[in-house]
Amino acid sequence: MSTTAVPPKKTNRIGLEIAAYKGGKTTLCAGCGHNSVSERLVECFFEMGIEPWSVAKFSGIGCSSKSPAYFLGMAHGFNSVHGRAPSVATGALVANRNLLGVTVSGDGDTASIGIGQFVHMLRRNVRQIYIIENNGVYGLTKGQFSATADIGSKLKTGVVNDLPPIDCCLQAIHLGATLVARSFSGDKRQLQAILKAAIAHRGLSVIDVISPCVTFNDHEGSTKSYSYMKEHGEPLHELDFIPACEDIAVEIAEGEIREVEMHGGARLRLKKVGRDYDPTDKLNAVRALAEAEKEGHVLTGILYVDTSRPDFVELLNLVDEPLATLPESKVRPPREALDQIMDELR
Repeated sequence: MSTTAVPPKKTNRIGLEIAAYKGGKTTLCAGCGHNSVSERLVECFFEMGIEPWSVAKFSGIGCSSKSPAYFLGMAHGFNSVHGRAPSVATGALVANRNLLGVTVSGDGDTASIGIGQFVHMLRRNVRQIYIIENNGVYGLTKGQFSATADIGSKLKTGVVNDLPPIDCCLQAIHLGATLVARSFSGDKRQLQAILKAAIAHRGLSVIDVISPCVTFNDHEGSTKSYSYMKEHGEPLHELDFIPACEDIAVEIAEGEIREVEMHGGARLRLKKVGRDYDPTDKLNAVRALAEAEKEGHVLTGILYVDTSRPDFVELLNLVDEPLATLPESKVRPPREALDQIMDELR
């Protein structure tokens, strides 16, 4: 009796199957953009061969903050209180610089109750991937406008928003994040390239993902709906990310493609789409966002990147070992040092 050979399961460069990068079954609404973000994270970490147990996930409160349960089930995780994920993530990532942080927040969690924590995280450039799943409403409390809702956008109830929005990307560029991007949960290819670049980036990556709420904000009149993004999304460039472990030799036609060298030899390749956009120019990024808002467009792509600025752990000049593993002799000042401090205070 002959038997059919079972094909081997696909593994990545460190020998893990994609199942090692998945999480629990989602409890979000069917069609929610947040689920697409989780799926892209699973794919990107698998394809780049990142050890899932070297990742620490953080979140606050909201539909978005449930997302870390749905990817990287083998990673460390901490679900903090509303708006407080930045400080919790900062503490953990400073205490153990060997962890790669992924914080998933929402427009309400970040731009309202957590805005104070968000801006100081930006100033410090703490190395992590900070994803804002932005749908313009509070999904857990029945769909009121959030602080990122555009002027003139309309709720399902007919209420029209008359307050100006907080643009988290503008905040991030101005206050110190070293990789800032905006994408759409429905744009698989672009979001994958952005996430891979963020994984390789040694600094704070802020990714604002327009992620439609199918229950409260996917109707006519919404500026955070699937149909609105498909009609008004304006890509800055076509994106490719080439890991350092892959062959990066390629013929590039003059004036068509711009490359940004990432840490460790990886490349972020930006192909011009309709404009010659330089993502390393901070003033240009701010100007482009302002012009897009005036025209009612939503710019997507890598808005700004700076690979030269040191991250927060480097500024603190911390040791390589996790702080919790250091012996008392290294973390407790000797008696002579304490006596010197007391003498100086007298």
